[in-house]
Formats: sequence, structure tokens, C-alpha cells
Amino acid sequence: MPASKVGAEDIAARLSAVGLTPRVEQHARHTSIEAEVPDSLPAETWQEVLEVVAEADRFGLLASKLNGRTLWAAVRKAVPATGDVRGPGHQR
Repeated sequence: MPASKVGAEDIAARLSAVGLTPRVEQHARHTSIEAEVPDSLPAETWQEVLEVVAEADRFGLLASKLNGRTLWAAVRKAVPATGDVRGPGHQR
């Protein structure tokens, strides 16, 4: 299991522990975690939530009157340690 998946799963588990329902999705270069944030989330829980998502490579909050608030985080997948990481056409 790649280290980034462990990190993403850990973030999702910790968001669940504070009462959110995270969704985890695998992408080519990163793993994303999203969770709807209720209006009734207490201020002290926000502090905990921010500490959790701060461990991700990127995070943010999407808010709109129509769709409410969605917290998101992204954890990059590990880069291969050996081999050609530059891609085709860039070989020596």
C-alpha cells in the first residue's frame, strides 16, 4: 500500500471521528477526500478538522448557498523511486 493511500485513509478516518462522512477517490496522481460540512459544526470541531486536513498536500472549502459546504483535501501519490520518471521522449 503506497504511503499516500495510508495518509489519505488516515485523514478520512479522522474526519469520520469528528462526525463527518468523508468520500475517498483515487485519481492518477493523487487521492482526494471530500466531506460535507454541516452548518451546525461547533467551533472547536472546526479546529480539529483544520488540523486534520493540514496534513494533506492541498485542502480547501467550497461553499455555496445552493450546495452548502464541502471540505476537500488531496494527497499526492508517491513518485517512483527508480526508473524513468521523466516519461517517454526524455530518455538519455
